[in-house]
Order: sequence, then C-alpha cells, then structure tokens
Amino acid sequence: MFDKVLIANRGEIALRVLRACRELGIATVVVYSSADADSTAVRLADEAVRIGPAASRRSYLNPAAIVEAARSTGAQAVHPGYGFLSEDADFAEICAQNGLTFVGPPPQVMAALSDKATARALMRRAGLPLPPGSVQTVATVEEAVEVAAGIGYPVMVKAAAGGGGRGMTVVASAADLPRAYARTRAAAQAAFGDDRVYVERYLSEARHVEVQVLCDSHGNGVHLGTRDCSVQRRHQKLVEEAPAPGLSERTREAMAAAALRGVLDVGFTGAGTVEFLVDEAEDFHFLEINSRIQVEHPVTEMVTGIDLVHEQLYVAAGEPLRLRQADVRLTGVSVECRVNVEDPDRDFAPTPGRLERFHPPGGPFTRVDTHGHPGYLIGPHYDSLLAKVVVWAPDRDLALNRLARALGEFDIAGPGVRTTIPFVARVLDDATFRAARHTTGLVDRLLCPPADAPPADAPPAVAVAVA
Repeated sequence: MFDKVLIANRGEIALRVLRACRELGIATVVVYSSADADSTAVRLADEAVRIGPAASRRSYLNPAAIVEAARSTGAQAVHPGYGFLSEDADFAEICAQNGLTFVGPPPQVMAALSDKATARALMRRAGLPLPPGSVQTVATVEEAVEVAAGIGYPVMVKAAAGGGGRGMTVVASAADLPRAYARTRAAAQAAFGDDRVYVERYLSEARHVEVQVLCDSHGNGVHLGTRDCSVQRRHQKLVEEAPAPGLSERTREAMAAAALRGVLDVGFTGAGTVEFLVDEAEDFHFLEINSRIQVEHPVTEMVTGIDLVHEQLYVAAGEPLRLRQADVRLTGVSVECRVNVEDPDRDFAPTPGRLERFHPPGGPFTRVDTHGHPGYLIGPHYDSLLAKVVVWAPDRDLALNRLARALGEFDIAGPGVRTTIPFVARVLDDATFRAARHTTGLVDRLLCPPADAPPADAPPAVAVAVA
C-alpha cells in the first residue's frame, strides 16, 4: 500500500478521498487553488500545496503543477477524484512517466474508453447491445442523414470526445439535422478540440441505469449491482438510487453481467461505471464507460457495505481484488440527491455566495458528503455541487421518506444563495417517480407547468420559505 497519496481535486470528493486515505494509514497531500485556500480538505490534509489561481486551467487542470506538487512532497500516487483530470489519459501517462501511480485504469484503456465511438466499437465486440445508429463517427452531413433515415427520428448527434452531459444535440426531424450536425461539430471542437460526432437513435422515454464495476490488474473483476440515474437536468444527474427500481431481477442481472464482461474484455482496472439506456421493454443499450469514481458512488456503498475508494487504492497499489462476486450482497435501498447551489426557477443557473447558515441533516442511516460549512464562500469558478444527501432503508418507500425527511432538515442560507433542495422535494413527491415508472424526461415534465397553472405573477396559495 502507498505511504502518501496526492489528491488532485477539490470540494466534497477531495474530502472523501482524504478520509479514506486516513482510515488506511496513508498520508495525504491536497493541492488547491487560491480560491480554495480555506477549504476543509486543505485544513485536514497532512500537507497542502497551492498550485495556481482560481481558474481551473491554471490549477486543477494543470498537469505540470500537480506532478511537481507530488514529486516535491514525496507522494507515490495521485487520486484524481471525478471531473477535472480524472479521465485524462495524457495526465495518467504523465504521472507514469514521473514515477507516480495514477489511481485509475491504464492510460491506453482510458484513452480508448474516453472516445465514445471507439468505446462503442469495443463494447459491440464484447457483445454488448448498442442503441441503433452509427458505430463509428460520421464524417459528413450526408452520412449523418443516411444513418438517421435508417434508424428513424428523433436522433441524437453526439461528440465522440464528449462527456459530462456536453456535446449532445437531439434532432426531431430530417429538416433539422444538417444544422444540428454542424452546430454539434463546432461545439465539440471548441469544447474538446475534437469535432468528430456519431448519430444514434434518441430514446425519449428511457431509463438511465448504470452498473458499478471493480477490476484489478490480475484479471479479476466484480460488479456491485445497478444504479438508476434517470432524474437529470441537462443530462446532469440530480437523484440516484441503488438498486435500480422498476426493473426485473433478470434484467438487472443481465445488465450487470454484460457490463462486467465489457470492462474485462478491454483490460479495465480500478473502479468504473458502465452506463446504459433501458427502454420500456427492458431492452438495454450501452451508452459509455466512466473510468473513475462516480459522484453517486455512495448509494452503492450503502447497499453493499463496500468502500469503493478503499478498493480503488488497493487495486492501484497492485493488490489482487479482495472481493469475489459471491462476496457482493445487496441489502435494502439507498437514494442520493445532489444539493447544488443553483436556482431551478432560472434554468438551474448557479447562485454563488457566502453561506451564513449551513446545518446538514442527521438521523439514522443518513449520510451527508459535503465540504460546506457556515461562512464558506461558494465562488463562481467551479461546479455548483455543495453536498450529497444519502440515505438507506430496508425498502424503497422508507428510503424515499427518509430522504424527504432529511432534506426538510437541511438548513442552508446566504445572500443570493439558492439550492436544488425544493426541486428535489418535488421529484420525491411525484407519483410517477414514487411508482418507479419515471424516465429521463421527468425533470422536463416537472419544469413545464400544467395548462391550468396560475400565472407566474400570481401569489402562492401557501407561503413557503426555502433556502
């Protein structure tokens, strides 16, 4: 096992990794930007190194500064968390060239999986079902039109190098495709430096279900069940739960087995997630593989009792996987919601500001992962995630009630600060969601007022104070 690990991230995930390292007796180095100098992770780290100003490209996205911090402090490994450089194959290669272990899959595997078109081809070779569409990228608008005509509308034009919900355009008709094709390629070039795109059938009434996997460098692998991540805004998740509800056990088992087969086939190591779309007939279609710890990993930990960050570190240190599939037992239901500093009434626009009050909920089987505290300044520089509230219960109804109770206790306030808590409460109260019949269209439906709704300037029937 490592003696010292550098954590190349910030916020709640930096704190999460730091705690896991401390539990394993590993010293920690936290890198930080000038905007994060007073963060909880910096205060708790054994060592902290400032690597640049607030701008991500000059700090958390600066490989040279991170590697220099690792070398100067004697760190042996780099844990990238999620986001930033966590799926950057070039950064993983740079770490290796400097004698540092990157906590993640080999660079060549990460490079192949981060290219969505390449990943699709690899998973088809491994026998995973794909959504109807082009396996490889489409080089011309004429080719895109031909593919779309063959699979039927609506379709989605997707960037091969996209990720994080970016680089995707839904196209409803043939008349709209040429413009959407050109626009998506231009946006992909600007965002990722790669304008390649592919076309696939858009499943408007589908579930977003993923499978957590763990693999070592000795050819061993296990899956840790499914998670449902269908509650999304702009392809960004808001509520996640494990196991995925409303699916037959046969479908869940088949999906998990396919996911494990796919990652083992490409030589994956570490913790990863295989994502699928599931249609009304419970046919599942491969979407992508995330080569990192996921934001929603706590729900899997809650139903399995397995610490995923611990396992990441053991695997990265070269040890054989400590689990076999028979050791993985799922118990009960866990649900997580993300508390983002955003205003749902303004298209989820970020609302940075200083927290005057910050009191997370407690209670039985309730976990809050957060870096927030009273007086904390939420700046405009980074992702708006402030906290994750995670609960466990023996059954789904109680889990949802427990999450609703916990959110009702969460006290967050500051000038101009708004959160997604009131909107998540609406999700938890929705009859379709409660019945586990929801799809990725749930958020859009909740955001569209019914035809008989009162005008926007009408006074509310009941005055409610929310943060």
